[in-house]
Amino acid sequence: MQNDQATKEEIQSNLNNRIKREKDLRNALLLIHSDKYKLHWKFAAGTTGSENNPISADNPYYVASIGKTFTSLIVARLHERRLLDYNDHISKYLSSEMLSGLFVYGGKDYSRDVLIRQLLNHTSGIGDYFEDKPIKGNTIKELAIDEPQRFWRPEDTIDYTRQNQKAISAPGTRFHYSDTGYNLLGKIIEKITDKPFHENLHNEIFEPLGMENSYFLFYSEPKKRSLGIADVFFGKNEISTYKSLSIDWAGGGIVSTAEDLLLFQQALVKNTLIRRETFSLCLSDIGKFRFGMDYGYGILLLNIGQMTFILPKRLNMWGNFGFIAAYMFYNPEYDTYIIGSFNHSNYIIKQVFFLIEMIRKVSKLYRK
Repeated sequence: MQNDQATKEEIQSNLNNRIKREKDLRNALLLIHSDKYKLHWKFAAGTTGSENNPISADNPYYVASIGKTFTSLIVARLHERRLLDYNDHISKYLSSEMLSGLFVYGGKDYSRDVLIRQLLNHTSGIGDYFEDKPIKGNTIKELAIDEPQRFWRPEDTIDYTRQNQKAISAPGTRFHYSDTGYNLLGKIIEKITDKPFHENLHNEIFEPLGMENSYFLFYSEPKKRSLGIADVFFGKNEISTYKSLSIDWAGGGIVSTAEDLLLFQQALVKNTLIRRETFSLCLSDIGKFRFGMDYGYGILLLNIGQMTFILPKRLNMWGNFGFIAAYMFYNPEYDTYIIGSFNHSNYIIKQVFFLIEMIRKVSKLYRK
């Protein structure tokens, strides 16, 4: 077995060198944890804040689409209470006005055919306000940068899809990643619980798990606040103070720490918030995201054995990414969690290779 301390120093050096090498990269955060191997390593590199202070490994950061896993878990808890079923039609909970124009494909309106599970695994056919090009005008990404003080309600993002984008397919026929679909899930959660979405986050997840540094940006506060949110870059723009970050709602919008996200993912692994059979369904009813990546109910399966061929399946992980290169993944073979962020949209692809590199280092430490 290699020396643990030498590997730890190697990883810290890796992060430091990335900050030096990548001129746009301001900071990086990483937590590697394994109960099986009694491993708990925390790393930070770079600076944050207007005074360019060194970033802390305990710094809260914007998690972006990792928030979809939280939304999925709330839906799962409602499913277990029989307040909804995955095969329910979304029209059971959402008005015809809200669904109007969102699911029209080939001249047919499919809004009464869409199932909850199809929103969860991105096979509903709905467009995506965040990534899809509009029929005319600026993309929502461009609007978020051009109008940083504009606050977007979830209804505004849904309206944006209705007015500026078209459905991609009939329900259940094609995978198409959609933040709009997840905002509809947030509205379904609000309808069933008669509570704001952020209250559901705190009541169903943050408080039961003791996630005291986590909150929903613009809507709630953490139980404890020791540090400000880390700088986050969208291209060349530092956007952590932009009100337009409100475009992320039930598809993102959470601020958390690596330690809090560890508590959350451990709860999924150990089935402390939902039953094992429910979680298994979340992993098995998948849409094909990209080569080597499948998408269940708010959970991304990273099939490293498929992506590279030369690497074994035992390195496969599941979790989720965020568009600013935030990540939260678990590898069952080595009982290892790899959680953190590069806080930069330009690092989305590179973070995948970084995750592979990190799990390979762990595998070499504890190879059977």
